[in-house]
Amino acid sequence: MPNYEHVFICRQDLTSAQAETIAEEFKGTLIDNGGKVFGTEYWGLRSIAYRMNKNRKGHYFMFKSESNSKAVAEMERLMNIHEDIMRFLTIKVKEHADGDSIMMNNKSKDDEERV
Repeated sequence: MPNYEHVFICRQDLTSAQAETIAEEFKGTLIDNGGKVFGTEYWGLRSIAYRMNKNRKGHYFMFKSESNSKAVAEMERLMNIHEDIMRFLTIKVKEHADGDSIMMNNKSKDDEERV
């Protein structure tokens, strides 16, 4: 099965717990349709380059998965319908990189500098 990376942005007025619940729903959609999720990352509430649906910030998430195209299509269909999802992007990759993504590494460095 092909490897994918999914990034999506939830509305800023959700709490982080609500955003995590939405992420779990989409993770469940992939698993229910025969896919495997290898990693989930919450990048936090981050600023957006331009306003989307009257929002200047959003909760960012990333999944690393191995799924068939049917599972990815179903998840994207549900994301398109969901009112709390502002944007999403799915990329097919040859293989997943080990460890955290660049965004998580930058977040860790920023946290260390503040201390």
